[in-house]
Amino acid sequence: MPQDNPTVVIVGRPNVGKSTLFNRITGERRSIVGDEPGITRDRIHGQARYDDKPFELIDTGGIVVSDADYIPGQILKQAEYALERADQIIFLVDGRAEITGSDRDLAQMLLRIGKPVSVAVNKADTGAKDALAHEFYSLGMSHVFPISAEHNMGIDALLAHVTENFPDVEAEPKPQAIHVAIIGRPNVGKSTLLNALTGEDRAIVSPIAGTTRDSVDVHMLVNGTEYMFVDTAGIRRKGKTTEMTEKLSVVMARRNIRMAHVVLLVMDATEGVVGLDATIAGYAHEGGRAIIICVNKWDQIPVGQKREFERNLRDELKFLDYAPVVFLSAQLGTGVKELFREIRITYESASKRVTTGELNRFVESLHFEERKILYITQASIRPPTFIVFTDKSGPMHFSHDRFLVNQLRKRFGFIGTPVVIKTKARNTKKKHA
Repeated sequence: MPQDNPTVVIVGRPNVGKSTLFNRITGERRSIVGDEPGITRDRIHGQARYDDKPFELIDTGGIVVSDADYIPGQILKQAEYALERADQIIFLVDGRAEITGSDRDLAQMLLRIGKPVSVAVNKADTGAKDALAHEFYSLGMSHVFPISAEHNMGIDALLAHVTENFPDVEAEPKPQAIHVAIIGRPNVGKSTLLNALTGEDRAIVSPIAGTTRDSVDVHMLVNGTEYMFVDTAGIRRKGKTTEMTEKLSVVMARRNIRMAHVVLLVMDATEGVVGLDATIAGYAHEGGRAIIICVNKWDQIPVGQKREFERNLRDELKFLDYAPVVFLSAQLGTGVKELFREIRITYESASKRVTTGELNRFVESLHFEERKILYITQASIRPPTFIVFTDKSGPMHFSHDRFLVNQLRKRFGFIGTPVVIKTKARNTKKKHA
């Protein structure tokens, strides 16, 4: 991925519409949008383009400069990381409210940085609101743009100014990155693992359960292979998701699972396998995603417990018998390097195509009492899906289906990925996964 694209950073106090603007500019629903203040806590990165000028867009958490609370302090730290690399800053303010002390404090901080800043006065939906935009010149910045991120008003004028000196770059096709979603219950160490994988503090890590609400993504190049890691919000039981924000986090997490090529299911070694781990794993399995089970905090387990732990894990998660298990400590960094090898293996397995000739030579060696397999072909990848033509209609018996899947794994690999079998005979087609 090109690393030299200009960077635009959106900043502002909580609940002024930064995530809505981010989603509007990138054209993706990447940031969670809602009425509760402080929903976005981490840095959210996206790629955008305006008038053939590509740039990286960063959405920061709501900043309150003088707030010493732990989470706001961490948000400020994350925003400062982003501002260091910014080529342009969009300072978003609420056009329906008076200028606040927080707005003025943040304006002073941005002016001290000395980088180009454009003030975007959001929620300026009417002419009357447009007329009020001039009040925001008192923040000390020369470029003020009334906009409505929700209704796509004034965005062109804002982006035309922000990208005025950005280079034109003709869009080029690029190799697909391996998309990796990090999933699990709250407080099992997903954000710590993201930081260990990428070698930088990209996600906010704290002792407070459920800190990550948005999905946080990181692009990186390792040994010539591009990865995009997505740290999803911790998924709670439905009865625990009473807040709108938490419900949206579950929706976004499941969406990121669907978009991933490989899923890292993070578990807490000190708690063992719990019912919610199986539920979350089921989301990935049912979605046909390749899965690696990451047993985190392994440094806190007495030596010699690995074999028994894995036996119990396999017993509790029988449907993930194909998934490799990596024991690690994200906090200490042990076992993390092994993950890159496992991710590559599972991605290649899920993406593998086997020729029809190879498949039919393979199937000649198999014998089924129930029916005769006449022909087999691979229909798709991720997950590998095979159509089996037999002399009888209807799906094969579960035991025969499982036997065929196991033999396919034994012959062709397919490590870490579900394998789907569909049977077809006499112009009928039924699915059996």
